[in-house]
Amino acid sequence: MRRLLCLGVAAILAIALSSCGGGGGDSRTIFVAQILSDQPADGDIAFDPVLSLYTITNGPDTLFFGIDDNDPNFPEYRAFLDFPLDGSTGGDIVPSNAGIVSATLEVFVTRVSFATTIPTLLDLVEYPITGLRAEDFNSLPLLYQSLDFFLADQGNYVAIDVTPLMVEAQRLRLSDFQVRFLMDFSLTDIGFIELDDRPTVTLTAPLLTVEYR
Repeated sequence: MRRLLCLGVAAILAIALSSCGGGGGDSRTIFVAQILSDQPADGDIAFDPVLSLYTITNGPDTLFFGIDDNDPNFPEYRAFLDFPLDGSTGGDIVPSNAGIVSATLEVFVTRVSFATTIPTLLDLVEYPITGLRAEDFNSLPLLYQSLDFFLADQGNYVAIDVTPLMVEAQRLRLSDFQVRFLMDFSLTDIGFIELDDRPTVTLTAPLLTVEYR
């Protein structure tokens, strides 16, 4: 079960990393920011390959990615999450000059369908917070990483180490940490995942936790 610190105020962990003998360790304080996703800027895009049609959904309570095998046209969904780093939605702030120690993205998986393992790509992307566009479905990622979702993840939290993506977002001085979930078609073409994105349920809303100096 997730542990929430005080949202809205950057929590301070007084972690002394120097050795007991006072050697040359780094004794700088580590700050921890926790940021819930900005639901109005979250969303998903479905592409229908038969109709060549993109369907964009902004700000839903549930996000989808993968292939919906219940639809005879087998549309592909891709899910997008937005985490403001500047406190613009009342969350914690990650200063633009912060040195990233670690970053974890936690999501609550509502349902896993049609497969027991779903290879997934998680892309660092940029898209307008005013709403997704069709071109965001296939936009080139700034950086990406791979992970797997499993049938056992259904009804559970999944914590994803996104430190490399967060480091790159800081290097680029992005004001928002935005990611895209999509199925890895180099490994599978079967699977469908639903993620909880209800902002009023803070215990299951997507959460970004960043440790920085």
